[in-house]
This record gives sequence, C-alpha cells and structure tokens, in this order.
Amino acid sequence: MDFVLTQLSGFSTSLFALVLDPVTYFYLIPSVFLGIVFGALPGLTATLAVTILTGFFGNKFPLDQALIALIGAYVGAIYGGSYPSILLNIPGTAASAATAMDGYPLTKQGKGGQALGLTTTASFIGTLFGTFCLLVFVWVLLAVSKNIASPEKALLALFGILLSGTLMSKDLVIKGWISGLIGLAMAMVGLDPLLSEERYVFGWSYLLSGFQVVPVLMGAFAIPQIMEGARHAIMVGKAPKVGRIVPEIGEVVRRMPSILRSGGIGTGVGALPGVGEDVAGWVSYGVGKAASKEGHKFGKGSKDGLISAEAANNAAIGGALIPLLVLGIPGSPPAAALLGALKINNVIPGPTIDPALILHVVAILVLASLTMLLMGLFTARVFIMVLRIPQTVFLPVVMVLTTIGSFSVGGGINDLFLMIGVGFVAYAMNRMHYPIAPLVIGVILGGLFDETFRRSLLISDGDLSVFVSRPGAAILLLLNVALILSQIPAIKRLGARLKPGTS
Repeated sequence: MDFVLTQLSGFSTSLFALVLDPVTYFYLIPSVFLGIVFGALPGLTATLAVTILTGFFGNKFPLDQALIALIGAYVGAIYGGSYPSILLNIPGTAASAATAMDGYPLTKQGKGGQALGLTTTASFIGTLFGTFCLLVFVWVLLAVSKNIASPEKALLALFGILLSGTLMSKDLVIKGWISGLIGLAMAMVGLDPLLSEERYVFGWSYLLSGFQVVPVLMGAFAIPQIMEGARHAIMVGKAPKVGRIVPEIGEVVRRMPSILRSGGIGTGVGALPGVGEDVAGWVSYGVGKAASKEGHKFGKGSKDGLISAEAANNAAIGGALIPLLVLGIPGSPPAAALLGALKINNVIPGPTIDPALILHVVAILVLASLTMLLMGLFTARVFIMVLRIPQTVFLPVVMVLTTIGSFSVGGGINDLFLMIGVGFVAYAMNRMHYPIAPLVIGVILGGLFDETFRRSLLISDGDLSVFVSRPGAAILLLLNVALILSQIPAIKRLGARLKPGTS
C-alpha cells in the first residue's frame, strides 16, 4: 500500500509540475494538433509524425520538453486517423482501419457527428486506461527485469523482431522475417560493442558508430510515404456535414463496459513487442463482435464496433510504452521512433531508468489525452477542413521537414545520404509487400541482441546450454521456436484439421 501511495504521490507531483509550467502548453498544444493533422491526412502516419519531431528536437532541446512534443503527437495522430475513416471511408492511419468498418456507415446514416463524438470520448478513455496500466504494471515489470540477464534479453529481442515480422506481413510471413533480419544485419555495422573491432565499415569512418537511428527512421518511414504519395495522390472528396459532436453523457455511460473491455485488449496487445495499434484495433473489433448481443450489426453502423476499435488503438499507446521503458523494446513503430529519441539523449530504458522519467511520461500522457479530448470535441470542424488539403501541397512540406530533421541530429551530409539510401530500399521493399516496421525494429533491437547474445557466450565460454539452463531463457527460447513452427504451412494445415468442427 505504501508503494502505491508513493507512486501516486510522485505522479501527482509530476502532473502538477507540468500543469503549472507555461512551457508545457507551448509544446503540448501544437504537437497534439500536429499529430491529429498527420493522422487525419491520408498518406501520413503516427510513426511519421513522431519520427519527424524526433529529428527536429534531437538532442538540441531538454528531454523533458522533447517528450511533451513527441508523446503529444503520438496520442494526437493515433486519434486523428479516425476523421477520414469515419467521414470518407479512407483510414488516415493503419490504426484507424477498423474504425472505418462502422464509422463510415454511421456517416451515411447521417450520424457522422455522433460517430466523431463517441470516437473522441472512447479514444480519451482508452488512452487513460492504457496510461493507468502503464503506471501500475511498469513497476512490477521493472522489478522482474532486474533478474533478467543477457540470455533472456537476447531471446526477448529476437522474439520482438520475429513477432513484429509475423504480425506485420500482408501475405507471406517470411517477408516479415526477412525484413526484420535485414534490420538485424544493419545493426551489426560499426564498432563491436564488446571488443571495439570494426565490422562492415569498408573504410568509411562514418559507419564506425553504426547506422544512426534518426536517418534510418526518416528513410524507412518518410521517404516511401512521400514517393508513394507522388505516384498515387489520394483524391479526397468533400467531407459530409456533421451535426452535434459532443456526445450525450448517458450514451457514454451505457457503453462504458465496451470501452473498458477494449481498453484492456488494446493495452495487452500494445504491450507485445513490435505489434502496434492497428493490430490492437482489429483484435478488439473481433472480440467486440463476438461478445456483443448485436454482433450482426458490426460493419453496418454499430456504435459498439466503432468504440471497440477506437478505444483499443488508443489504449495500445500506454501498452506499447511498457516494454519500451522496462526493456528498451518498443511495442509499436511510433514507440520505436520514441526509443530513438531516448537513445539520442543517452537515456537507456530498463532497470536503471530514472523513475522520475517514467512518472513524467505518464503525466504527459494524461495531459495529452485531455488536450486531444478538448480539441476533438470543440475544434473538430477545423480538422474536417484539413481533409481538403491535397497531397500535392503537404507532401513537399513533409519532405523538407524530413530532410531538416535528419540533418539536424548529426549535422553531416552523410546522414542525408543514409536517409535517402534507406528510403529507396524501403520503397522497393514496400513495392514487393515487405513490411518496413520489422526492419526498423530490427535495427533498434539488433544492437541489444548482438551485445547480449555474444556476452552470454563469452560468460558461458561458448556453451549454448546457457539459453536452456536458465528457466526464463528456456521459456523465451520455446516461444521463439513455437512462433517459427506455427508459421510453417504443414503445421498450420495440421492445426486447422485438429480444430473442433473441421474435417
């Protein structure tokens, strides 16, 4: 009990410090607004918003202030994708794809304003739910993580890469794994972290420090979006008129069980390494359809369906930050960009992380979600007008911001070369339906895997049994093996035949 009271006291102190500091609003309000705009404009994403701001802030601003802007944009962008999903049937972000299933039918029924109001409220409550789980469970997992040694860290990093590749693949799961392994290989470039030997630098001194995080993020997430937008500009029609947006309190209260259930699902899915908010939305939507007495109405304008998707993808934000802060393993692509910002500022997530920083992050999430709620309810028509901006206007602006952000962190022309090179590779992979998120997560987690795997072998004098003799390592090894085996076609067919009701 004393521990809980101590954490609540620390959280309250951080929250009030932010509320009473005028500088907070200087960063928070524009960043949430920018995030909603990035989410609302088809072709832009939450990951891109956080990535661009990571490049802009870099290590030139105090970390406390940079986190306000990054988390504000993160929260705003995940929510902002609901606008084109509901009004135009065009998901603004991958996380809002499930929202379109019932949001657009509601708009065609003349209930677009009601849909936006419920979405905004559900997003707010979902974000708070995920934030509460972050505040509660991060301390438990931090205590557990103190007993995690190098073998467990190596296998956990590998599991994050494989899981991300598995869930992000659109067709063949092997493509996701290949993407993750390419990122893992990129992480091996530079000085050996244990012996300081040069690896794969080919005489280029720039590569001694490895591939820089920000240019890789910019190249992987921004350049393909810009090139694809230039090839196929999305023509957004005029958004329909909406009526009252502020929802009735009674309706919100009646749907609170659905919101809380979706918040729990979103937080749990978001906490899985490298999965992301879009998966959380679809999983929650499927569970909501199965649990609802009116499941047959899902996809035809069900408000429960709308809530199931939207509360979950916002709750996933808090969930994605749990493994990020505890283990340094991002739970989603935007969280990977956030991890890049922490690394630039020499903050190493894990058991040694400053508890005050965690409380600061939680306080920012609360303020960002409240700002999102107020903007969504009272300035929604501004964001509806933003939908009319053509891609030919905002994509060149994004390209300029991307270039400036990539250059400002390292201050060298080589960063731009790296960004462009990674961008062209990522674009080619996109065209061949290789997911990009596993590549970035491979780059970020590859260093952790490389160092901890080789340290485990050094300590054990090359004995691989170190990965099975420790209970935690053995469990993680089994999870990795099970994940790989579960995707083998023959085993999948066998599993399908063994399911009840199949012949």
